[in-house]
Amino acid sequence: MGIATGWVRSQLGDDCRVLPLAGDASFRRYFRVLHDEKSYVLMDAPPEKEDTSPFLAVRAWLSRAEVRVPDLIAEDREQGFLLLQDFGDMTWASQLATSSKPDDVLDDLFADALNQLDTLQRSTPPMRLPCFDVARMQRECDLYLDWYLPKVAGYQPTGSERDAFHAAMLPLLEKLEALPKSPVHLDYHSRNLMIPDDGLPLGVIDFQDAVMGPVTYDLASLLYDCYQNYPEAIRSQQSQLFFEQLPLVVCSSFESFEAWHQALRLTAMQRHIKAIGIFARLAYRDGKDQFLNEIPLTRIHLNDEMEALALDVSGFALLRIEPQANGSLLS
Repeated sequence: MGIATGWVRSQLGDDCRVLPLAGDASFRRYFRVLHDEKSYVLMDAPPEKEDTSPFLAVRAWLSRAEVRVPDLIAEDREQGFLLLQDFGDMTWASQLATSSKPDDVLDDLFADALNQLDTLQRSTPPMRLPCFDVARMQRECDLYLDWYLPKVAGYQPTGSERDAFHAAMLPLLEKLEALPKSPVHLDYHSRNLMIPDDGLPLGVIDFQDAVMGPVTYDLASLLYDCYQNYPEAIRSQQSQLFFEQLPLVVCSSFESFEAWHQALRLTAMQRHIKAIGIFARLAYRDGKDQFLNEIPLTRIHLNDEMEALALDVSGFALLRIEPQANGSLLS
């Protein structure tokens, strides 16, 4: 922290205070910087592990598109330091967790999130975004096989089981790849949408991994959030509101709202498979065992998607394997 503190003091002055903030699912560290009655966020991204260039490029694009992302105050790419606008501590998730009447705030949150998502999807990135294709989706699903099954469920799939899983998943992933494309935030959910001190619009963070992918992806991340459990009636309502504001060329590629919503749930299924694998990897590779606590709800979501999509259970037996009794503990 000493080098980071020295850098930020060179930008703001020696009288600033640097306080640690909670990290995320990466090697980046965050600090709150207090100076002259103002608050900033310092990102410390070790250059050997994290490249700040994607963050800066995507931030600049989204800012021009009028998605509310943090202002950039100062940067040092060689050392991996960024000084950013501070949106505060209140995420969408924490707002719901602390509100005595969470249902009363949801409508406003969803309205703003859908509006900013529409803005994002209609914008034109000035750079070539990575393609969210079948090969990438397959690699993401393999995280479930490589980390959740052996580490959390205590089950090592055989080669033939892996092949059968890949064969069952391939037609579904091809359906996702065939959907209309749009810019995708990739982690558009309740922990990455902030409620700044001055209120809405929401502050959007953690956008550096943006891709070009299925038009359903970010909405699936939001409505079928790994960290939330909204009633299906609310999800369907918000899904329809978003569907009705899609550009005609996109909307017309779906036979009906029902076809759109099924595609949304298929997108959510693929995302939940990936998320379960990532949570296990964060715990067993990176020592962030708190992410094991996110697996049970995500598995409930995954099972709900499989039921809603009426998938043949026999083809997806590996997705039904429960955690070990001690699956919440590292071993």
